[in-house]
Amino acid sequence: MKLSVEISKYPLANDYKAPIQAFIDLLADQADLHIITNTMSTQIFGDYDTVMQALQKCMKWSMQTYGKLVFVCKFIPGDLRP
Repeated sequence: MKLSVEISKYPLANDYKAPIQAFIDLLADQADLHIITNTMSTQIFGDYDTVMQALQKCMKWSMQTYGKLVFVCKFIPGDLRP
């Protein structure tokens, strides 16, 4: 099954740009994902299991590395990339 995810990360710190970019960079290093970024969110497309494993890994790393933050996500079945 294919999955489309839109995710936004909000670090609870004054320096917010570096933690966001680090999350995007780590996500982009994961295999077999199609990623689109814009100023508001990151969109991830791929196989359900691949996307979920990548999100689990990258979100956990981000929380351990940067502490308090908020992730807002939308999960939509199917490949909705433009």
